[in-house]
Amino acid sequence: MLNVLHREHVFSDLFVSYLVARYTQTQADLVDQLFNSAEKRLARTLLLLARFGKEEGSESVIPKISQETLAEMVGTTRARINFFMNRFRQLGPIDYNGGLEVHSSLLDVVLLE
Repeated sequence: MLNVLHREHVFSDLFVSYLVARYTQTQADLVDQLFNSAEKRLARTLLLLARFGKEEGSESVIPKISQETLAEMVGTTRARINFFMNRFRQLGPIDYNGGLEVHSSLLDVVLLE
């Protein structure tokens, strides 16, 4: 691996960029887990899955994902995920229309206390 990193500069640049991005994401996830409520962590996770801010358009449909999987990603129980998902749907930041549609208003849950 070291030999390839020394010989292939384009690959090594890409590899180091990937490592730095992973490290940064891991740090953000740790801070999120330590300092944010489960509701905010779920909102952040949904926004990340919807790639909010990464592509054109303010709303996105997330591929099918179970509440169990979301609970594992957020670090809480499926029952809490169910509660928060129903709450988000009632307030309007998400919709279930053949898929999970995330609206930009979900960002308010993350930003506001």
